[in-house]
Amino acid sequence: MSDERSSADLTPESTREQTPGEGRAPAAERIEPTAPEAFGLVQVWWGDGKGKTTATLGMGMRAAGHGHRVHVLQFMKGGAASVDAVRGEYNAMAVLPGMSYENLGHYGWHGMADGSEDADHEAQAQAGLERAHELLEAASATDLESPIDLDAPPEAGVHMLILDEILYAADRGLVSEDDVLDLLEAKPANLECVLSGSHTEPSYLAGRADLITNVRKVAHPIDDGQRARRGTEF
Repeated sequence: MSDERSSADLTPESTREQTPGEGRAPAAERIEPTAPEAFGLVQVWWGDGKGKTTATLGMGMRAAGHGHRVHVLQFMKGGAASVDAVRGEYNAMAVLPGMSYENLGHYGWHGMADGSEDADHEAQAQAGLERAHELLEAASATDLESPIDLDAPPEAGVHMLILDEILYAADRGLVSEDDVLDLLEAKPANLECVLSGSHTEPSYLAGRADLITNVRKVAHPIDDGQRARRGTEF
């Protein structure tokens, strides 16, 4: 017999029983180091729409809020004349327990004739690749089923590693697709690994990622001449 019931069959009491917290509004709690219960997937966020980095950082913030150790390694996170060198997310991560970041992207954009040297972009991307391997080795040597000190450096291991814009670096040939696949091969089983970037579908990740999201542009104010705004784009 099915135990499914229509909404008409549910009493207020039974509805509360099926609601997290029994209908009580959630309250913030002090962040203490904890270990994730089910981390270990590979997530990919790509597409021509705005919000790939925003989504991954939001997920990192959520994990940090549960006391998990999160680190963000950014590739190619440059900008234009309308973008400040210091972004709002850096300031926020600097004060959020358990979440840290580093930026190995060269300021400016590869191939955009913005005064930056393409050779420098490639060198920075390769440095980011080496750094990613260091972080994966550190995570492999860590018991990821246990809490990690929220103030510990990422070399002490992390539960979630976000490789922001690495797919753009691969799309532009600053790192190879095989380089990205090698990182996934080196990932320990309990590490949640999140990759973002690229307007071009990373088809080489099909079957290698557990979640692939295409962030598609429907409309964007940049098409009407709107420049990047403090607090939304940076």
